Amino acid sequence: MRISYRDKLAITGCLLLVGMVGCSEAPNTGQQMPVLPVTVIAVEPQSAPRVLEITAQTEGAKETEVRARVSGLLMRQFYQEGDMVKAGQPLFLIDRASYENAYAEAKARADQTARERERFKRLLDMNAISRKEYDDTASADDMAQAALRQAALNLSWTNVTAPVDGITGRADKSVGNLISAGADSLLTVIRQNDPIWVRFSLSESESAKLPGGRLTPGAITGVELVLADGSVYEYPGQINFLASSIDTTLGTQQIRAEFPNPEGRLLPGQFARARLIAGEYENVYLIPQVAILQTPQANLVMLADADNKVAPRPVKLGEWSGKNWIVLGGLNPGDRVIVDNIIKLRPGNPVAPHPPQTQGQPGQGGQPGQQPSQPGQPGGQSASGGTPQAGQ
Repeated sequence: MRISYRDKLAITGCLLLVGMVGCSEAPNTGQQMPVLPVTVIAVEPQSAPRVLEITAQTEGAKETEVRARVSGLLMRQFYQEGDMVKAGQPLFLIDRASYENAYAEAKARADQTARERERFKRLLDMNAISRKEYDDTASADDMAQAALRQAALNLSWTNVTAPVDGITGRADKSVGNLISAGADSLLTVIRQNDPIWVRFSLSESESAKLPGGRLTPGAITGVELVLADGSVYEYPGQINFLASSIDTTLGTQQIRAEFPNPEGRLLPGQFARARLIAGEYENVYLIPQVAILQTPQANLVMLADADNKVAPRPVKLGEWSGKNWIVLGGLNPGDRVIVDNIIKLRPGNPVAPHPPQTQGQPGQGGQPGQQPSQPGQPGGQSASGGTPQAGQ
């Protein structure tokens, strides 16, 4: 029997339809992907300190220049650079010879005018001379005595002493150099390091984070210093200078704080971070930094919802507080924030949440003796039924 072309098309279509139905009804032999175990923390609102950290640099509380007040050869240096000195302690000696001669000459002249003044006083009492003659002699004696005092000062200034207590710096002039009184008279610098000052500046964007949107003396409740190794300096400080205007070049407000430095641990020029404490945040959440996803569009956290599925949530961030972010908005009390396996999470995927592990507690999600919670079952609960809180 011959089959027409139309019958061939009909038979071929039936065969294809049967094949498609058979494929769709074939049993699925693939295995379902395992549910991802994750650690969650149940967040509750709390208070947190309002903290700003700014790069800062230390400086001596007083940096006093030691300058020569008379000219001459530098004969001796009495201190070791970097030594602690007391006010009045000798530091340098300038050649005294010419000043000793000038003093001797001034003294001889002053003695002579003093004798003449006394003699003219007796003659005036006897009306042997005019009053003008006596006044001229008295004026000459006054000038001679003043010259003597100046000569004595110049002689004393050849011995250069420390004007204040502090730590000496590098000597700017060497023994044997010719010292000139004036612009080139600097010999060294003495810095007072106890207390020590810390200078820093606050930008307008940083000031906006403070109560009222600006820095005022009453807005700062405490000042701490974070050293280069991350440790916090043991002595708290206090603000001792606050600029009354904004630097138009940098757009910053200059601030200076004072810290005790009895052991000399801090040195001038040292970099650190000034930590300003400006009251507290109320009703905020502390979330581990690793749980925050920062994208160009938004800052996100991943939640485990009531069905134990991944639910992304945008949040508003404040500052760091230790290892946590301060979250100002976007969360509700009791939300379960996922804090690990973040990179493996996909919105809507099921997860097996469990609370954070404590030291010595068996692990969950594949550990012997533990069964992770399945989607649709409560997760993140402790043995007593409670849920661990953020920041704990």
